[in-house]
Amino acid sequence: MTLDDALQRNAELGTRVLQLQDELRVARLAIDKLKVEVTYLRRMKYGRSSERLEHPQLELVGGQVVPAEPPEPAGTGKVASLDEQRRKRSFRPRPNLRELPAHLPRRTVVHWPAGHNAGCGCAACGLALREIGQDISEVLDYEPGSFHVVRHVRPKLACGGCKTIAQASAPSRPIDRILAGASLLAQVLVSKYCDHTPLYRQSQIYARAGLDLHRSTLTDWVGQGAHLLTPLAQAIGRYVLQADKVHGDDTPIRALGGKGGKVHTGRLWVYVRDDRNSGQQANPAVWFQYSVDRKGEHPAAHLKHFSGVLQADAFAGYNALYREDRQPGRIIEAGCWSHARRKLWDIHMRQRQVAGTLAHHGLQRISELFKIETRIQGRPPDERRRVRKASTAPLLKELHGWMTQTLTQVSAKSPMALALGYALSNWTALTQFVDDGRIEAHNNAAERALRCVALGRKNYLHLGSDVGGHSAAVIYTLIGSAKLNGIDPQCYLTHVLERIGGHPINRIDELLPWAVAPQLQTAWQQPLMAQAA
Repeated sequence: MTLDDALQRNAELGTRVLQLQDELRVARLAIDKLKVEVTYLRRMKYGRSSERLEHPQLELVGGQVVPAEPPEPAGTGKVASLDEQRRKRSFRPRPNLRELPAHLPRRTVVHWPAGHNAGCGCAACGLALREIGQDISEVLDYEPGSFHVVRHVRPKLACGGCKTIAQASAPSRPIDRILAGASLLAQVLVSKYCDHTPLYRQSQIYARAGLDLHRSTLTDWVGQGAHLLTPLAQAIGRYVLQADKVHGDDTPIRALGGKGGKVHTGRLWVYVRDDRNSGQQANPAVWFQYSVDRKGEHPAAHLKHFSGVLQADAFAGYNALYREDRQPGRIIEAGCWSHARRKLWDIHMRQRQVAGTLAHHGLQRISELFKIETRIQGRPPDERRRVRKASTAPLLKELHGWMTQTLTQVSAKSPMALALGYALSNWTALTQFVDDGRIEAHNNAAERALRCVALGRKNYLHLGSDVGGHSAAVIYTLIGSAKLNGIDPQCYLTHVLERIGGHPINRIDELLPWAVAPQLQTAWQQPLMAQAA
């Protein structure tokens, strides 16, 4: 082989090595990206939902790390007693369980000494015994819910003189031709959509009480109950859209009824009105809507009469809502720092929460923004805007500079570049809250409202149909709004189901959760007080 051939061969090999290095670099980036996705999916399915920066195995006291207690050396032959083991496990303070709520009914059981009571003679000397004191202890007990039958008797009264018969009208039922009363129907709805108990489990629970209620029967009750309550859910929707700011989000949910009878993925959309963080007195409410897919036409239809601020993630389906020529008015886009932070958190989790990394540094910078928001929570909008201008705006300026500089130091296809690119491409929406004290720095209100759907998905495989999706949206709306206003959903739905059948549709607002709250307190406290007495 000549020298020229050797040089040419060497050049070809060098070129090939460079190509292989490029391919290896791309492959490593792809692997890193897939690792982030796998970590995210594992955390969503099995991991904890908290995104705090504290190390899970360290505890800080006075700003110093407290090491874990070393285990006892093996082979010492010392076996801790049961009491010692209990004391070691009970290092955390517990609430005082002896202070039981005063509103619970009490049943008193008196335990006299064997063969003695007050006034009896002493077994030793025969003198009368007298009571000199008492030792009282309370035990919290429980009786499972029980069924009962309400017999409505309507006597017929006849008058012999005028030949007439008088009889009271039959009491109305929540739904015609079903045996369930308002309280039982409310129990079925709350158990499924608030306590996340599927209908087949409810059927098994009722069977243990000696009552055969088939799952198909309960399904019919849920569907008819949701149809009856639909006007009230629509009234809540109108109330939500009257606000100046609405939190929006969506989540997937599986439903039957796809092509060929297969399961398809529908969406539950949520819109929340909650201005308590900005010191407003308006009652909070949540409105759910169901759709068969995630097309942008659905939020456009839901918000066609809304104008104001929409706080949501960067879903492209919302883009049509932000046009300046939109009627009846423009919708202002407000971003969510929780979404932007979560992308860095996923990288931080894959890196085993190691301090000093780029992801950890970004999380620390964003946490400073949330600390300011915690200080001004519940303050008036003008005060919040003033604090943000003075404290938050400089931090955001530094954060933007750090993100821009860091983006030039990482690969364009790396997970870190994607996380920083998300924040920088949506920077206007993410910083909208600085100039408007009504807007939040995050969209946690909507995410909290969707938590009930996420818990429900873990207990049932899918909805029975798209009609079931619309029924779920109605019940989630009423239960979620009741919980936001501090009202027991069981009491609220029972109250509404007893009245909504004969209630005028043009006065449906009288049955909104905050409108009936005073009646609920009176109606449901009286039985408790009577039992306690």
